[in-house]
Amino acid sequence: MSYQPPYTITPKILQHVADIVALLTRWQISSQASLTPQLRRNNRIRTIQASLAIENNSLSIDQVTAVLDGKPVLGLPREIQEVRNAFAAYEQLPHWKAELEADCLTAHGLLMAGLVDEAGGYRNSGVGIYNNQTLVHMAPPASRVSALMADLLSWLASNAVHPLIASCVFHYEFEFIHPFADGNGRMGRLWQTLILSQWHLLLAYLPVESIIRVRQTAYYQALADADNLANSTPFIEFMLQALLDALTEVLAKTSEKVSVKVSEKTSEKIFDLVGENPLITIAELALLIGVTERSIERNLKKLQAEQRLSRNGPAKGGYWLVIK
Repeated sequence: MSYQPPYTITPKILQHVADIVALLTRWQISSQASLTPQLRRNNRIRTIQASLAIENNSLSIDQVTAVLDGKPVLGLPREIQEVRNAFAAYEQLPHWKAELEADCLTAHGLLMAGLVDEAGGYRNSGVGIYNNQTLVHMAPPASRVSALMADLLSWLASNAVHPLIASCVFHYEFEFIHPFADGNGRMGRLWQTLILSQWHLLLAYLPVESIIRVRQTAYYQALADADNLANSTPFIEFMLQALLDALTEVLAKTSEKVSVKVSEKTSEKIFDLVGENPLITIAELALLIGVTERSIERNLKKLQAEQRLSRNGPAKGGYWLVIK
C-alpha cells in the first residue's frame, strides 16, 4: 500500500482554499497580473531575505539587494553566500519538478553550496531540533531518510488532493523527516513554492515567507502542534492562512497601483477637456470621462495643487485657466 501522510481536511482548510483561489483569480485578471521583471525581482528579494532571516541571517532587504546587484556589503561572508545561493536556487524553480528526488538533491546542493560539506546529499547521522536547549523534535534515523523521502515524493506525484493542501502537507512532512544535515527549513519553503508554482505560475513570486517571518513563533508552534498530533492539519491551517494573507497584501498593493494609474489618466483627461472648454462643469466632466463627480473634484484639487490649473471666479459663473 502506498504511503499516505496523516492529515484531516477541516472546514477551515476548505474555506482557506476557496478564499485563496478567489484572490488568486482576482490577481490574475488584474492589470498587474503580468508581473514586470522588476516586480518579480523585488518579490523574490523579499522572499529570500525573509526565508534566510528565519534561519538567523541578519542581512536587510537593502543589503540583500546590494549583494544581488554585485555591490560590496558589510556582512558575514556566510550570510552573503546564503543570499547568493538562495537567489540562484529560486531562479532555477522553472527547471525542476517537485516530485523528482534528483531535482530535490540538486536544489539542496545549490542552496547550500559552500556552506556545508554534505550539500546535495542526505544526512548520514541523527539530528535533533532544539529550542533553548530543549529537544523539540527528534528526526527519524539517517538510515530511514532515503526511504521516507521516496515515499513522500511518490505521494506528491500521485495524490489527488488540491495543490494548495498538498504543498502544505509536503512542507510539514519534509520538516519532520529533516533529510539534510542543514538547510531543511529554507528547503522546505523553497519546495512548497515550487509545488505551488507548478499549479499556478504567479505563486512563484508570492513572498509568503515575509508573512512567515513575522509569525515565526507561530510557524514553529504549528510544526510542534502537528508533531504532537502526528497529523499535519495544524500546519496546513497555518500555512494556508499565511498564503491567504500574503495574497491579500499583494492584491492590496496591486489595487493601489491600479488606482494611482487610473487617477493619473483621469487627471490628464480633465486637463485636456478643460483646455478645450474652460467653462466646463464638474458634472459635465464626470459624464464625459465616466467617473463620479467626487473623483473629478479630487483630481481637480490635485491639478490645482500641481499648479497646472487655476479657478477664476465662483463655482457657478467662473472658468478654468490652464497654466502652461
